[in-house]
Amino acid sequence: MATHWSALHHTHAVTTTQGTFSYILTGSQNLGKVLDAVNDTSNFFMEYRTAHDFNQKFLIDDPDQNAPRYYSFNGVSSDGDTQIDIFPIPDKAYTLNFNMVIKQADLSEATDRLKIPPHPVIHLAVALLARERGETGGTSTAEYFKIADRYLSDAVALDASKHPEEMVWYN
Repeated sequence: MATHWSALHHTHAVTTTQGTFSYILTGSQNLGKVLDAVNDTSNFFMEYRTAHDFNQKFLIDDPDQNAPRYYSFNGVSSDGDTQIDIFPIPDKAYTLNFNMVIKQADLSEATDRLKIPPHPVIHLAVALLARERGETGGTSTAEYFKIADRYLSDAVALDASKHPEEMVWYN
């Protein structure tokens, strides 16, 4: 994925149940990345914790019940959706929002549409075809790859203006 395309942003809302700590992000198909998680009921951002931290909280310590503050990933459901655990275990119903980037599933039907900008994909396909077939009508394969790169660069730049904070890299 060249960028976190804004067209792939999605918010999964989860309503907790008292005493239940494991939830499925239905429809995520394990193709997503959590950008942030919010306990909307209690009005604070939740923090990611490692599986090791959750093992400590659930297996070594006595888990308490309160407003969920932390989340961790815990495999996938039988349907292939991402499963998350939360801590503390909810003491009542809370609304949790997981803001995610979810990659598009493979296109399989003639009516399926790309959610991301199509031009970079089209031009990369042309470049790959030109490399394979060698029949370009005067345009070199290298030029086709440069054209595809320009379309991708332009699409990323346009999309990045919607979420400039996602383009900042930290060491």
